[in-house]
Parts: sequence; structure tokens; C-alpha cells
Amino acid sequence: MAEDLILLDDWLSMFGMRARIALAEKEIKYEYREEDLTNKSQLLLEMNPIHKKIPVLIHNGKPICESIIIVEYIDEVWKEKAPLLPSDPYERAQARFWADFVNKKVGAMIWGGKRDGIEEAKKELVEGLKELEKVLGDKPYFGGDTFGFVDIALIPFHSWFYTYEALGNFKVEAECPKLIAWAKRCNQRESVSKSVADEKDVYDFVVNYRKSLKLD
Repeated sequence: MAEDLILLDDWLSMFGMRARIALAEKEIKYEYREEDLTNKSQLLLEMNPIHKKIPVLIHNGKPICESIIIVEYIDEVWKEKAPLLPSDPYERAQARFWADFVNKKVGAMIWGGKRDGIEEAKKELVEGLKELEKVLGDKPYFGGDTFGFVDIALIPFHSWFYTYEALGNFKVEAECPKLIAWAKRCNQRESVSKSVADEKDVYDFVVNYRKSLKLD
């Protein structure tokens, strides 16, 4: 089905990483197309005319937008392979809730905001991560023994932690040690290790981005 499945993405995007991890978990072949977000392709503009953002999964010519929706779509279409969402309706609802929480509370603009706003962004980020650590508890993964939906929603941000820490002058591990142990466990999975960006590449990108906008 590779010729029918295209992912429009940007390698450093934590949201694009979600789609790549989900596809890897399901062992689905697809065509990867890297987007230049400073000069967006006509295909991206046609496939996501509302937000004009990546990632976009194009399946048989039809676009699916927004990373969490893409992960759910992958899980539903290729349901014969390892499920990403729980089968129980309540547990499934809880997984969706916490994935939405990640979107709202972990995507702090530490990296893209002005220097005087970093402290507040850091505080919000740490508070969100501590809530997630409570949910994780002593389980290997958010779904228990099974790597799944909430793990996929959160683990791409780990590749950005190094940059957050450098800008905010703190260590996530000091605040949330269980969460970092979880992240190391996730990164041992091939689906994750081959799908996430290198933390130093993320850092270099952010440094150059901040310089270009004179944010420091």
C-alpha cells in the first residue's frame, strides 16, 4: 500500500514524529515527503487548506490532518496490527483525554518565545509533566504494559527536552524522574528511536531560529 500512502512532514516536528512512530508500530510502508515550511508545497496547501500545517497523511488521495487524529486513523484502518488505543471504551476515553492534555500543557513555547516569557512557560511545562508522571505512576507505559496512544502523544517531546532545559536552566529529570525513565524505555523501541529527531539537531535549529528573530 506504499504507493497509496504519503506523509507530508518536517523531521524536527514533534507532531510529525507521532505519525511516524504510529506507522512504524504498525509496520506500515509509506512515502515520506519532507516539507520546507518556509516554502510550502502546493500539495500541502491543497491537502490542508485550513491550517496549512504538517503532518498530513494522504491515504488513497484523501488527506488526514492533525497528528492525534492521524494516529487514531492509523489505529482504526490498520486494526489487525498491534492496537494503539485501548479496547475498553472508558480507557479509550481516558487515553484521548491525556493525549489532549499533552497538546495543551506540554507544548510550552519555551523555545519560540521571548526571553522574559521563558520562566512562565517553564513553570507551565513542569506542572504539566508532573501531572503526567502521576498518571504514569509505576507502570512501564501509560497504557500499562503496552506502549500505545498516550506514549506516542508524549514521547516526541522528549527530543525537545534538551533544548527546553538549556533555555530554561533546569533539568526535567530532577522534577520528573519517573517520566525520564519512561522516556528512556520508549526510546529503546525501534519505532521510536528511528522516528524521533536527534536532540542536538533540535537544539541547533532552535538556536538559529531564535537568533533569526532576535529573541535572546
